[in-house]
Amino acid sequence: MAKSKKKQQKPAPPAVPPAVAKSVWKRWTAVVAGGLAVAAVVCLVYFMAHRPSDNTVHANTANIATVPATKAMFGPTIPNTQHPAAPAPKDMVWIPGGEFSMGAQEAPMEGEVGMQATTDSRPIHRVYVDGFYMDKTDVTNAQFAAFVKATGYVTIAEKAPTAEEFPTAPPENLVAGSVVFAPPSGPVPLNDHLQWWSYVKGADWRHPTGPGSSIVGKDNYPVVQVAYPDAEAYAKWAHKRLPTEAEWEFAARGGLAGKIYDWGDEFHPNGKWMANTHQGHFPDHDAGSDGYVGLAPVAKFPANGYGLYDMAGNVWQWTSDWYRPDYYAQLARVGDVARNPQGPDSPLDPAEPGEKKKVHRGGSFLCTDQYCSRYMVGTRGKGEISTGTNHLGFRCVSPPPAA
Repeated sequence: MAKSKKKQQKPAPPAVPPAVAKSVWKRWTAVVAGGLAVAAVVCLVYFMAHRPSDNTVHANTANIATVPATKAMFGPTIPNTQHPAAPAPKDMVWIPGGEFSMGAQEAPMEGEVGMQATTDSRPIHRVYVDGFYMDKTDVTNAQFAAFVKATGYVTIAEKAPTAEEFPTAPPENLVAGSVVFAPPSGPVPLNDHLQWWSYVKGADWRHPTGPGSSIVGKDNYPVVQVAYPDAEAYAKWAHKRLPTEAEWEFAARGGLAGKIYDWGDEFHPNGKWMANTHQGHFPDHDAGSDGYVGLAPVAKFPANGYGLYDMAGNVWQWTSDWYRPDYYAQLARVGDVARNPQGPDSPLDPAEPGEKKKVHRGGSFLCTDQYCSRYMVGTRGKGEISTGTNHLGFRCVSPPPAA
């Protein structure tokens, strides 16, 4: 039986809140559920992702162009046939790479929310990626803890802003923390995301929702509250890297072409839950019909065709691409197959042009047809690079050994 769809209209994306001068201690002042926008206004710590120069495609980032959506159709996925002689590294699977159609079409079954979710995922365009290994699951608390133990790494959320950075801030406001989803006690208007997002002192990867929370006994849960530099640092330590957006989507599709979800076109096939998403009334009540209220351990839902778990729902995943809503249109204008695209040279979100954002993929346990729908495989999220949340994680990739 297909998932019931509620006839609710998605509100217009919220405007960026004005600068909060009295709360300068806040590293982040705006978070929109489902990755629509995550804004950082005072913490400017970030790293550029490594961007190889060979076989790359870069967009002209001088201006955002107004591009009409085209009705391009999905072509077949043509996987590479060669496989590495060596077995896959531990907890990774081989993704063959190849040529495929990237992007998302309108999804009427997802209602107005689903239609809105595809606007920056068009036009559909042809892409080729080389083969690579990918982590079977999101990086877990246990894996991240091993990294921290080995290196002494301190995440951005654990670092308090300094008086040198913010000389006018009261000392009591210079505290470490992060952004946390906190469901309201009842229904609220969906045009005010601050009703369910807040900055929590002491929230970090060990305490995902604040000082009273813990990851003890949750070794196999995805690590969250990791900003982009944190994820990049882990990947470097593990001799891996973060995936490009094109690599991520090729892997997520699992060999399928043009499907709405990474498992097919039906959200709830034969009554089976395929991903950890939000059921009930958003944002105040998660019914947990899929077996989980909030975050779930990794690999509790079926793997896709390549053996990857949780490529939809549970936690958003960082990719190495800068975010621009017109990037796909610029690739499509070239007309040829984009080979190993690395994303645009620089970021630009017209809603928050001053923020440096990377692409998020996959959706999270907060995605719902009432507000997000970005568990759809071709859709895109975005996030300011120094901002972690309790619904954002990552996984890594690595190239095959040299022949």
